[in-house]
Amino acid sequence: MSNNDILKKLRVALSLTTDDIVHILSLVNFKATKAELGDMFRNDDHPNFKPCKDQILRNFLNGLVIYKRGPRPERKQE
Repeated sequence: MSNNDILKKLRVALSLTTDDIVHILSLVNFKATKAELGDMFRNDDHPNFKPCKDQILRNFLNGLVIYKRGPRPERKQE
């Protein structure tokens, strides 16, 4: 299963729009446009298909944690 497949399945399972995904990526200071994401959601044989790299999927998953649970609380230093 490719990173594109994982991203597509998460988008459907969580009922996320492209705007939601852009927002989730912005929570971890990763910039992606709607057009770039649209290219990742295309079929493999489409001329504008773009593979989803590990960095994008990793940042999406980290942003998804913040989106669902909220930011990590600050640790107290002793």
